[in-house]
Amino acid sequence: MRLIVENLACRRSGRRIFSGLSFTLGPGEALMITGRNGAGKSSLLAMLSGRLKPDAGTIRGEDIGDAGLPECLHVVGHRDGLKSALTAQENLDFARDLLGDAQLTPGEALAAMGLPHVARLPVGYLSAGQRRRVALARLLVCRRPLWLLDEPTAALDLASQDVLAAMMGRHRAEGGLVVAATHQALGLEDARELRIGPATAEQVLDERIEESWA
Repeated sequence: MRLIVENLACRRSGRRIFSGLSFTLGPGEALMITGRNGAGKSSLLAMLSGRLKPDAGTIRGEDIGDAGLPECLHVVGHRDGLKSALTAQENLDFARDLLGDAQLTPGEALAAMGLPHVARLPVGYLSAGQRRRVALARLLVCRRPLWLLDEPTAALDLASQDVLAAMMGRHRAEGGLVVAATHQALGLEDARELRIGPATAEQVLDERIEESWA
């Protein structure tokens, strides 16, 4: 698929955060979104996912068949989106049953993230890093061409960051797209960078409020 963004603008609480953002991503490409806290990185991902309406501009996918753009993407946000009372396996079972188009089994996905031993544990008992890896394992359970990742290395140790980098590399090699908001290098070879320019204190507050979508 191709992702095409033209002249995108974002307004939060009556304030224009950014405007005039345009880019195109094709198969196997990656884009790193950088900038200060509150500059609009999470807001941009929310618009790409369809959870936030742009103030101006267009977002569209090409070569996606009859599916709408939201049906072609995975989102991993600041919050892990896991049910604490369910086991790691049950959380991934739910994702597989809800999203369909199975890629790896939940057990295989947990093994790929180095977590086969936590499959039967409620995720409420897991560390922050383990919960993050379970959330990332959902990327492997159901096939989606576009990954939207908001600070994906948060709470990950160095070994887990390497696993994530390899996982994104394989996804791109298969023609997948990656858009990641980040403050650090992610091991994305030949990735392009879109820097969103400086934020005011008011924008930082708006962004913190907005981050509850993830």
